[in-house]
This record gives sequence, structure tokens and C-alpha cells, in this order.
Amino acid sequence: MIDLKGKTAFITGGASGLGLAMARALGHEGMKIMLADLDAEGLKVAEAELQGRQIEAASVIVDVTDRSAVRNGALKTVERFGKVHVVCNNAGVAVGGPIGTVRERDWDWIIDVNIKGVVYGVETFTPLIKAHGEGGHFVNTASMAGMISPPGMEPYCASKFAVVAMSEGWAGQLAPFNIGVSALCPGYAKSRIFESGRARPVSYGGPGDIDPGISVNREEAVARVLNGMDADVVGRRVVEGIKANELHIFTHREMRVVVDMRMEMLRQAFDRADASAALSVVPKIDPSELLQQLAAAKQ
Repeated sequence: MIDLKGKTAFITGGASGLGLAMARALGHEGMKIMLADLDAEGLKVAEAELQGRQIEAASVIVDVTDRSAVRNGALKTVERFGKVHVVCNNAGVAVGGPIGTVRERDWDWIIDVNIKGVVYGVETFTPLIKAHGEGGHFVNTASMAGMISPPGMEPYCASKFAVVAMSEGWAGQLAPFNIGVSALCPGYAKSRIFESGRARPVSYGGPGDIDPGISVNREEAVARVLNGMDADVVGRRVVEGIKANELHIFTHREMRVVVDMRMEMLRQAFDRADASAALSVVPKIDPSELLQQLAAAKQ
């Protein structure tokens, strides 16, 4: 999507942090904005801020773990603005900790928000975007934790790896309909991710502090976020990614070295497979055949 002016964006987790930053950036491009969040008071403040910036905006309370609530948010958006073109599935929570310490309800919570919330967003809005035929774009907030997996962050990383994987698959499915898909993979950015527990529903254990699982104390973790990249910079980067139809939107260039380390680890694993005595009895398949099959699957 090159021209965003006059089109509509729906943004979950839109009351603060990266969601609100995306709203500012997309609104600056002339888009109409529907903010979705569980934080009713935060939505009021965010909506007023956008309107103060001469951005046409509205808000709706949405619990992304509830498919019917996402559908209701979609209907409210269509009622207000007529069509939806850009959907930012941004709502997310962070949970982690040593093996055996992450509560079952927190596993349920992070899966329901970070994975199912994205699924519900894509499945709800895809037919609406297809219907108007003007094209569109999904931005699914993953993380650098969707590329690497530090010890202690397994629940969060598992959810973000899933977002990357789903986005890559959906991109191929939706490309024929002129609908782009991006996985946003930021590093530390100014947000309220480590305050996730403030809005944990009673069904998942209620509000309270959470262990994000990173290998530093909570105070240092919060400091890293507070001193992270300005959320508005991430928002502007998202606009670039939408316009260029980037599948992976990276923001922290210095993280390339960490991803390269992971890629090298995988290459070494394949080298060991090539040298494996156990595999020597299995005939090798011509890689070009696999590439042809992948190309055919994308068509």
C-alpha cells in the first residue's frame, strides 16, 4: 500500500506504547484510526491526543483473547469509518521465568493474547479487506524474541516465533488479494510491556507483577525499556514497512549480529547432518526440486 491517505487503520493495544505510536504515524499519513484496547481510561486519553493532532480517531474496548470481542471491534470500525485497510495486531504481554515456575494460567494468558489475539485479528479482518477490493495490510507485532530465544524467555519467545511463522505463511496466502503482511520485530522500545500484569484478567490470575524471564533484575529490565528506542521512531518505521510491503520489519539494526549468530548455528547443524553416518544411507534430494516446490506453493 503506497497511498494511505483517507484509509482506515485498526490497532490493538492502541492506548499506549507501540500501538499509540503506530496510530500517530499512520494518522500523520492521513489515515483514520480506530484504537482498540482493554484500558478504557487510556483509550480516552489516546483518542483525545490523536484528535488534538487533527487525526480522525475513535476507540473501542476489545479483549483480543475473545474472538467475538474482536469481531465487535471490527463491526464498530466499519460502522464508524466504512472500511478497514490496515490492521495492526499489536496487543501483547510478556511472561517468563525458570522452567517449572511459569504458572499454567500465565501460559494460557500469553498464548491467548500473543498468538490467538493475532489469529483472531487476521481471520476477522481478512474477509472485510477482501470484500472492498482496495487492498490492505496486516502488521503483526512480533519481536526480536521471534528471532532468538534467550534462556528464561521461552513463553514470550514461543509466542513471538509463532507470530513470525504465521505472518510468513499468511503473506503468501494473501498476496494474490493485494493484502500485505508484516511481522514487526523490534528490540527494546519504550512501551509498557513489562507492566503487562497490570491488566491481566481475573480469569488468568488477576492483576499483579509478572516475571518477564529476562536474565536481569526487574529494575534493570524496566530501565532497558525506558531507555529503549522511542516508540514514535518504531511507528514511522512501520509506515515505511507497510508502504514497501516488507515481510519482516526490523528496527534495531545492531541486532543483525545476533540473528547472524543464530543463522550460523543453523548452518553448522546442517553441516553436521551432511557429515552424518546415520544419514549417509539416505539419497540426497536435489535442492532445486525443493525450491521449485516452494515457488509453486506461493503461486
